[in-house]
Amino acid sequence: MRKFIQKVLAKQAKRKMEKQKPAVVGITGSVGKSSAKQAVGAVLKRAFKVGVNLKNYNNEVGVPLTVLRLPSGGRSAWRWFGILAKGCWRSWRRDKAYPEILVLEMAADQPGDITYLADIARPDVAVVTAVGESHLENFGSVENIVKEKQVLIQRLAKDGAAILNRDDERVWAMREKSKVPVTGFGFHDESDVRAHDVSMVFKDGAGGECGMQFKISARGSTIPVFLPGVLGRQAIYAALAAAAVGLVKGMNLVEIAEGLRDYEPPPGRTRCLTGIKRTLLIDDTYNAAPRSMRAALQILRDLPADTPRRKFAVLGDMLELGSASVPGHEEAGRTAVECGVDHLILVGERMGDAKKAAVAAGFPAERINHFGSTDDAGRFVQEMLKQGDVVLVKGSRGMHMDRVVKELMADPLLAERLLVDYHE
Repeated sequence: MRKFIQKVLAKQAKRKMEKQKPAVVGITGSVGKSSAKQAVGAVLKRAFKVGVNLKNYNNEVGVPLTVLRLPSGGRSAWRWFGILAKGCWRSWRRDKAYPEILVLEMAADQPGDITYLADIARPDVAVVTAVGESHLENFGSVENIVKEKQVLIQRLAKDGAAILNRDDERVWAMREKSKVPVTGFGFHDESDVRAHDVSMVFKDGAGGECGMQFKISARGSTIPVFLPGVLGRQAIYAALAAAAVGLVKGMNLVEIAEGLRDYEPPPGRTRCLTGIKRTLLIDDTYNAAPRSMRAALQILRDLPADTPRRKFAVLGDMLELGSASVPGHEEAGRTAVECGVDHLILVGERMGDAKKAAVAAGFPAERINHFGSTDDAGRFVQEMLKQGDVVLVKGSRGMHMDRVVKELMADPLLAERLLVDYHE
């Protein structure tokens, strides 16, 4: 059934692309795709009619649904029948209100995925955020992941543009495969679009302000930017990617900065939430791999030191790492120690390797608590928290670490709107 739906949607989406001929910004990478998508969309909406992926529709079914502007049918065969019928009608009809630019997040769970998606919606601009160990089980090696991601660069239109993370050596090396102009973004001094003078704005969770403040320099100009409601450098990378896309599309830095004011971080991506007992939660529960785990823990390291705060890291297993699982979890334990975590709460069997590594690195065993379920972990942390504490929650999607966040939210009724794919 799924194969049939996939095949029909692909044909309908290709036909719709031929009818409407929108420009396409394709975004891929092991981490940071959704944040970059949101930021690019926020910037381009200042000057264009823009459409972005619906929810997390970034695969072989989701991208065609986004092109057709249709919802998913879920598990209902009858609903899918109606969606395919509507897709057929829409694919033959030219819509005057259709977006001028589609911003499409393109995920790759296995080899061939990017080729498949780029055939449906060939990009004019390709953004590659970063390359890491996500879905390593399906690819066999990081080198194969690199090959898959760089397909997006190779499938660009002749008059297209490649936008690459200058700070990621694997991504930046993709410029050698590009036949179109390349723009590098990052913190590197040689980045075409560069971030500098970074500071973290951080106040208590009871209505306090939280976000990243920095400057963007490009093409001889500099402008200050503030990203509200999100912490960590990965959010800045999203803003830089968006700035690079905006510049390629003819926008100036003032327009770009104004667009970034409208940026809303996706659920589960280092998003600041108000916690119980006037605490602050950093919700990074969308997914996890060694690279993103390290970046999330570094947020705790980089918090302003103006007032003493206890730092809790609630970490769930990282899945689909294959041979990188043991070293990846061991690295997480060592990184938690390096980043000054006060209490380490671990969930899942694989996090046993993180516990061993943390203790070996000098972390007191009595400040590590290991649980088999998110519910037990959430209740334990709830009892421990005091006013002013900061809690980072992170783990793979399959671990449902969002349940821990809900347990600790000041207003759990907001869970459905603010958390990623929350399950009762």
